[in-house]
Amino acid sequence: MTTSKFSLPAVAPLFSRAGGLAFIMALLAVCALAPLLNLVAPVDSVFHMSDYAVALLGKIMCYAICALAMDLIWGYTGILSLGHGLFFALGGYVMGMYLMRQIGADGNYKSALPDFMVFLDWKTLPWHWLLSDSFVATLVLIVVAPAAVAFVFGYFAFRSRIKGVYFSIITQAMTYAAMLLFFRNETGFGGNNGFTDFKRILNLPIATPSMRMTLFVMTGCTLLAFYVFARWLVRSKYGRVLQAIRDAETRVMFSGYSPLPYKLSIWVISAVMCGVAGALYVPQVGIINPGEMSPANSIEIAVWAAVGGRATLVGPILGAFLVNGAKSWLTVTAPEFWLYFLGALFIAVTLYLPNGVLGLSQSLIQKWKGRRA
Repeated sequence: MTTSKFSLPAVAPLFSRAGGLAFIMALLAVCALAPLLNLVAPVDSVFHMSDYAVALLGKIMCYAICALAMDLIWGYTGILSLGHGLFFALGGYVMGMYLMRQIGADGNYKSALPDFMVFLDWKTLPWHWLLSDSFVATLVLIVVAPAAVAFVFGYFAFRSRIKGVYFSIITQAMTYAAMLLFFRNETGFGGNNGFTDFKRILNLPIATPSMRMTLFVMTGCTLLAFYVFARWLVRSKYGRVLQAIRDAETRVMFSGYSPLPYKLSIWVISAVMCGVAGALYVPQVGIINPGEMSPANSIEIAVWAAVGGRATLVGPILGAFLVNGAKSWLTVTAPEFWLYFLGALFIAVTLYLPNGVLGLSQSLIQKWKGRRA
């Protein structure tokens, strides 16, 4: 009697040959090409990359991390969050607290306390500032703070089976409530002015070209690392369950899977990614205030993912670059029309480009190949 042998299919590589080449080129552009064009190329050269371009691209890469996080929770799990700006701001505030402590006695009031505390006649640091002078503790809190808030909120929301537009409205209310809280001076977060006038990071000047480029490279590498992590995640069994929850959550429950741990874990992962993006954003932009928690900012994150193309990973990154590039241009040439443009863009994408710009380009390429064949 013979027994048949079964073999599992080979695991597909994480990247195709073209995808791996594109990833390596992106890594080289961030780690080698950009530093050469900014620090080595002469200022009067056509190949010189200005400090403004470095700051702008670094900021957009932080936004791209948020768009990637939104794609995991919305594109692959079907949960539309309008409160991710809160997690972005929490990471930014944790880094801002450390940077404010790095100012030391070089502030306007020559005090060891931050200037806004001296102005408000505070005598000692609040309890939540006690670990702000430690860079290691700051790195830990950048992850722990958004993860803790996301876990508590997500546990009760998903346990109550809140979904759809109701979940979106609750997340928007959450970030709006946090914004109002941080506007209050007695909370110890700088009120409506927030944190600014940063001078050093790790006791090194923060405004030098070399430090700007270091932050730029760190942001680019973090974006690429999160992309690899997200690609591995959605291609795993865990990622397939997430997509099943997105398409038919009831069937997933009847199949013996509890959606709660899957939805809660991806929600926390997405929040942590936004927190890391906020921590990288603050030293490059030089300011953090409660305005980063405004519901409009969270809606913009969803717009980036929708414009680029949901459930594609590359699409939201592309959408962040396209929308923020257009924003940087329009806010200079026609600032009064920017919000109208953003609203019209979101409506047009929702109605006519459900798969985003990346889906449209893929469709056009397929049609072109079909015609050639």
